[in-house]
Amino acid sequence: MIRVLIAEDQGLVLGALAALLKLEPDLDIVGTAPNGLEALTMAKTMQPDIIMTDIEMPLMTGLELAVAIQEQQLRSKMLIVTTFARSGFLRRALNAGVRGYLLKDAPSETLAAAIRTIHKGGKVIAPELAQESWGGAEDPLNERERQVLRLAGEGKRSADIAQLIHLSEGTVRNYLSEAISKLNAKNRVEAYRLAREAGWL
Repeated sequence: MIRVLIAEDQGLVLGALAALLKLEPDLDIVGTAPNGLEALTMAKTMQPDIIMTDIEMPLMTGLELAVAIQEQQLRSKMLIVTTFARSGFLRRALNAGVRGYLLKDAPSETLAAAIRTIHKGGKVIAPELAQESWGGAEDPLNERERQVLRLAGEGKRSADIAQLIHLSEGTVRNYLSEAISKLNAKNRVEAYRLAREAGWL
């Protein structure tokens, strides 16, 4: 049996994915998590073969989860299933060791087949994304700039961001200024929008 953990913050989607995959005789859904942080905790104890995750989730995104799995050298292989058909997301996912990247409108049999392929050591990427990933600009942001810009885009002030991620307010302003400059944006709001549209956040 291939042991699968599913991380997805939308309850209906999570339930549907779990129900669909339970119909497959060789797949065992060992757990479900509403965010990346819970999924990481569960992955440490359950050690599933595959973690299937969305990208945008509270507390920890699917991409941050993939990075954590890679850094902590956990044995689970990562499959991202998302609505975001953006080359920036795909590049970041592949850099984080993700083995599969599919879109949520893929048929259920494609999903089950992808899990089997990844379990055997292969990689699976949605064809429309594989082509797109070779185009588009390289992500200019580093992880800190990305983190600060994401929080700024959520409406947090520099002082709030500094407190949240344990940096000085001046350092936060420097990161924001760098991000704005790299994206040729007029301000943090525009920088956030541009980075989001490119799939860099």
